[in-house]
Amino acid sequence: MEADNVEAIITRIEHKSRKIESLLKQLKPVEALKTALEGSPPNTRDERCKSANWIVVHRAMMAIKDVDGMFSTLDPEYYDILMKYLYRGLSTGDRPTCDQCLRIHEKLTERAGLGCILRSLADTVNTV
Repeated sequence: MEADNVEAIITRIEHKSRKIESLLKQLKPVEALKTALEGSPPNTRDERCKSANWIVVHRAMMAIKDVDGMFSTLDPEYYDILMKYLYRGLSTGDRPTCDQCLRIHEKLTERAGLGCILRSLADTVNTV
């Protein structure tokens, strides 16, 4: 991976982060989550990029208060990638993050089925 490419990805993530903060200030957490998940995971194995993108997704995910309502507007195309980020969140061991991830995981599994879990665990190419 060339350093230029990594820097370009970091720049895109920073731009995405500013957009998400704006959406959160407008009290649009689901739109913020959609924005965070777009283009995820970054097309790189660089940990700095993955960590920067996780921070953006985490910020949006933690702002969700109405998990049921979130799924009424979240497109199914985001389900598998969201599941990947839920497992990343669970791996942090941070209590508030884990609590939120488990709330979303329960509703996501009800909505998307067990296949969503299997696809997210089996996909070792698109890691978050």
